Amino acid sequence: MARPPAEERVVGRSVPNIDAAGKVTGRAKYGSDLRLPGMLYGQVLRSPVAHARVTRIDVSRARNLPGIKAVLTGTDAPAHRYGSAVADENLLAREKVRYAGDEVAVVVGTDLDVVQEALDLVRVEYEELPVTLDPLQALTPGAAKIHDAERNTAAHFQIQRGNVDEAFRQAERVFEDEFRTSLVYQAYLEPTEALAEVDSDGRAVLWAGIQDPSSSRMTYSRALGISPEKLRIVQPFTGGGFGGKLEPKLPVLAVLAALRLGRPVKLASNRHEDFLGSQPRVPMIIRLRLAYQRDGTITAKDVQIVADNGAYTRKGPSVLLTACYRIDALYRIPTVRAQADLVYTNKIPTGAFRGYGNPQMHFAMESAMDMMAEDLSMDPIELRLKNAAVPGYVNPHGWQVGSCAVKECVEEVRTASGWDKQAGNRHRRALGIGCCVHVSGNRSARKEYDGSSALVRLDPDGTAHVYSGEADIGQGSRTVLAQIAAETLGFPLSRVRMAPIDTDISPHAWGTFASRVTYLGGNAVKAAALDAKARLLAFVAQSTGLQPGMLDLQEGKIVFPGPGGKLVPVEQYLQEYTYKDSGSSIVAQGSFVPNVVYPDASRYGNISGAYSYAAQVAEVEVDQETGRVQVLNVWAAHDVGRAINPALAAGQVEGGIAFGLGWALTEEVRHDARGSLRNGNFVDYKLPTAEDMPEIQVSLVESNEKTGPYGAKSVGELTLIPTAPAIANAIYRATGVRIKELPITPEKILAGLKARGAGQDNR
Repeated sequence: MARPPAEERVVGRSVPNIDAAGKVTGRAKYGSDLRLPGMLYGQVLRSPVAHARVTRIDVSRARNLPGIKAVLTGTDAPAHRYGSAVADENLLAREKVRYAGDEVAVVVGTDLDVVQEALDLVRVEYEELPVTLDPLQALTPGAAKIHDAERNTAAHFQIQRGNVDEAFRQAERVFEDEFRTSLVYQAYLEPTEALAEVDSDGRAVLWAGIQDPSSSRMTYSRALGISPEKLRIVQPFTGGGFGGKLEPKLPVLAVLAALRLGRPVKLASNRHEDFLGSQPRVPMIIRLRLAYQRDGTITAKDVQIVADNGAYTRKGPSVLLTACYRIDALYRIPTVRAQADLVYTNKIPTGAFRGYGNPQMHFAMESAMDMMAEDLSMDPIELRLKNAAVPGYVNPHGWQVGSCAVKECVEEVRTASGWDKQAGNRHRRALGIGCCVHVSGNRSARKEYDGSSALVRLDPDGTAHVYSGEADIGQGSRTVLAQIAAETLGFPLSRVRMAPIDTDISPHAWGTFASRVTYLGGNAVKAAALDAKARLLAFVAQSTGLQPGMLDLQEGKIVFPGPGGKLVPVEQYLQEYTYKDSGSSIVAQGSFVPNVVYPDASRYGNISGAYSYAAQVAEVEVDQETGRVQVLNVWAAHDVGRAINPALAAGQVEGGIAFGLGWALTEEVRHDARGSLRNGNFVDYKLPTAEDMPEIQVSLVESNEKTGPYGAKSVGELTLIPTAPAIANAIYRATGVRIKELPITPEKILAGLKARGAGQDNR
């Protein structure tokens, strides 16, 4: 059967977000909109000190305050420790606090005013201990132990492919330098909040705007000491996450309080509290060595990383592992080695943040690429093209690259930016480039399962209901999955409904991370929709005496064979199906697991079904009197396989560039010498605003990934990774000052200019 004309296609069209009307009119319900009869309010009492023994907690005055229903401390919570990667955290602090912000108690009352008053009445006595904020210091012999871990190390990785030392001995050139990245906050619009109750069956029900309802259900149930079937999680509309809402702690504390009291309890963070519980990006100290030849061929990479875990282990181990080797699918480097330590400090626990460890390593590597190009008197673009991955490349870790348009991305931004016309250094104003790779459907999260599944139900009124456990946190995945379902079924998009996520109903899914939703979730939805379509056409064929292959579905109508192709509304046959089958609907299930091998003990094995690529060129102007950097333009080319919704994909790129801009120039969570947060608000934490944004030109390079749904690959995390190195490289070309520590502040630029002669032209 012929495919429908382009104007009838759903995939590949820039249709509006299906949730847009509800969001702009206020009908969409976020966590702050939710209320239940008899609901109580809670707030968390946090430690004011960064490292101390808790010697005494007196809650008597707070508990006696009228309107206070409970003051929960560590003795009211399970004594065991929990964690998704390392079990090193209690729900509420018991014998120790390990950062300024550690959760000590939860106060619950009839309104927020009385709860706030009660918080001030809780008396906690601390015996302060030495505070360690520097991960290098934490590794030294004699450093105060934050946990019982040897050398304060939460995780250690060592990966080697080939004889690295021999490759360096044979190298004609060797690059070596150190790069540092900063602690940055996700800065989503909606601070974390949660509402929990106990239903009539004694089960806990949690409404929380989180990224991974199924996975959180498992982690939270372990923390609470209950079986997973005793916890149901419903996801309301969610105002962003970017990694910070992967298993956040506040929701499980709401469940703890509801279970203790038997009444609905709502906990909500203000912005300062959200900073303290946000799991910001893991800072890294990266010592990078590269062996290369005079013609620019890179022959070996050797990297040592020390990463700041903060006080507890959230997603830090997998973030650090990503930094060790994900970039090895960007350039063809045959021999590689990585050694890395994740180190406890008395700071906010770190975790996932858009890019998941990949941005940190790309900042180092893409800076190094420009530095090597200068050493070779070579154009930085030519050095990248010489070493870039190509379709069919198998890297030293066994990762198999299918579609790969990184060279096309580089050529696209080269042309769009006028790179060759401005290739030389220019006083104050210059261009810089950054490239990147990211996974699309990561396969190393859970060995026992790391795919996606979906259900499609066709109702008698001609509506298709799609059930997926993959969370939309604002990125538009509900729209993309609906488009995939509509295209596959042959339904108009208006006849597709995406069901809200509810762990009692939705298929299991690990969550929105690792750039997996469109690729894995989209393939699962496509499989379920194909099954539903086949079941419907089989029924129509049985009713009409035709063969299923003679029929098709287009625009919600059954297309019959013959001249003109008679069209019958699909609801006619769906109603007939329901009446003949005791009121049932057509229900189909689909699942997808990428056809790759789970990595072995040495981390060898293809970890992703596909790999996405990008290149960005940034144009900056630097005021050499003040050190202020203005990013004027960014040209971005992203290999997305095929864009299911080009407008949403381009929007993801633009948003990612805003993230990368802030990370490059202004954003950093700061602590004072005693470990207290200094800038936990949007006055002192410097986010870029609309006035700071450059002109952005987005090109979507479609390489058509054969394993993706309709050729699609991931885009969301990929978008911010090249931005910071592109800006750093442009700043160097404009000033001659190489900044190797983020953020690149005016003070650092002025110090660099002073060191080489203030105000000198760098050409």
